[in-house]
Amino acid sequence: MPARNIPAASFDSQVLHSSLPVLVDFWQPGCPPCAKVGPIIDELADEFAGVVKVCKVNIAEDPSIARQLGIRSVPTVMLLVGGQLVQSLQGAQTAGVYRRMVRRG
Repeated sequence: MPARNIPAASFDSQVLHSSLPVLVDFWQPGCPPCAKVGPIIDELADEFAGVVKVCKVNIAEDPSIARQLGIRSVPTVMLLVGGQLVQSLQGAQTAGVYRRMVRRG
């Protein structure tokens, strides 16, 4: 099952107030590195289902979230636990890098 896109209106409730850790992929259409990361994030959504919430935010549609979190480039993948940022990675990474990020969080 692919990671869900989270709109700005529900970002706080879906991400910041989640009872599970949340891995968020901030992306935008037309971004080649984002296209590379997208399937990896979907794979992680299946792998960590029920343990970590995995979602995506299209910053072209919801730039307010990117501004709020200080995101300056995409893709940016963040791990939040209890609404607090634990780790953030910019640029395309391998599945193993994101997997380690989740396991450490």
